[in-house]
Amino acid sequence: MADDALPEVRASDAERERAANALRDHLTEGRLTLDELSERLDRIYAAKTRAELEAVTRDLPAAPAPARPAKRARRYLVAVMSGIERSRRWRLGPETKVIAVMGGAHLDLRAAEIEGPEASISCLAVMGGIDIVVPEGLEVEVSGFGLMGGVADEVSSGTALPGAPAVHVRAFALMGGVSVRSKRRSDSGADRVPDRLQLEE
Repeated sequence: MADDALPEVRASDAERERAANALRDHLTEGRLTLDELSERLDRIYAAKTRAELEAVTRDLPAAPAPARPAKRARRYLVAVMSGIERSRRWRLGPETKVIAVMGGAHLDLRAAEIEGPEASISCLAVMGGIDIVVPEGLEVEVSGFGLMGGVADEVSSGTALPGAPAVHVRAFALMGGVSVRSKRRSDSGADRVPDRLQLEE
């Protein structure tokens, strides 16, 4: 007796690229965070069949939705003798300046939306600290220097996912520190800033 089940259709490289491009559009429209994009790109490039590709975007609209007011992108984040935390869903502008003077700033880009294919973050830490967490698989470039301070590039050296946005971090630390590290999302709460920091919403 013949098997009536049809074989699954294999996905092509071009179909994977189209699916990845669609995900980037959903990122800029605010439907996905950087962490969600990274996880879905992993699945897209690992997909062998069209059904597996469709499963990645099943909960996203096929056509662009009518324009809606987007969350205001953060251009300046300033902590003076205080603290700033961005760890819930937030919008990162194409160019963002972060200043910590005798204070601290914690930015978790895994929960961030991004407006375009790349973003630039300029950091100034004066007797303070700036901690930036990025999702694994993101293309990150860190440059800068410290004067009686330090700039730490702790981003995973693995190959960046095709289609992932690029983040450029320019840092200067004067008797302070700037740290950029990659990490997968966890529910442990280990990435939260110390309670001693006053958080600004």
